[in-house]
Amino acid sequence: MKINYPINDTEEEIKEVEKIYKDYPELPYISPERNLKKWFRDLNLTSETRVPLRNMQRTEEGLLPGDIILIWRISLGTFTNESVMPKYFEYDYGINAHQSLKSLIEHGYVVQESPYESMDHVTATLLKSLLKMKNIKGYSKLNKTGLVEEIKKHYSNKELDEYFNVRGLRLTDSGKKALENNQFVIDKHPTKPGY
Repeated sequence: MKINYPINDTEEEIKEVEKIYKDYPELPYISPERNLKKWFRDLNLTSETRVPLRNMQRTEEGLLPGDIILIWRISLGTFTNESVMPKYFEYDYGINAHQSLKSLIEHGYVVQESPYESMDHVTATLLKSLLKMKNIKGYSKLNKTGLVEEIKKHYSNKELDEYFNVRGLRLTDSGKKALENNQFVIDKHPTKPGY
């Protein structure tokens, strides 16, 4: 069994987790915050709290289905470096979504956008305050598109980097290809509330 993620629990609990996933190619991620005693108890009542085996089988690209779901979420255009990671990444897909995102960026599937490119994730109020700081006149009646254009005239990417941390994320060609090659993963993703 290939173990990618550490579990911060007792040796006995780790052995129990390994026993539960003994037939899996690798051990799903389990957050150090997870209450393993409660999880073990729930497993005795139902098998729905176990990560499905198919979600721990890597794609041709070497990605896990959870990575593909994360790529898909990013492709929708609303995901940022500050987005809350839904619990289903851990409980249904067995990945640490924050670590996965870093890896997807490092391996060229996802790019973090520049401050200019990320302004659609910033409030109009912040954009107006940035223009006010530079004593720019006539911005109060501008819509967000107009505010963004004014900001670009008066601020460099480097300057903007000091004023907000949120960054948009977008797929590279490799990310788009991985998504295209693994549509079956998206098709199996639940569409119930909370997903």
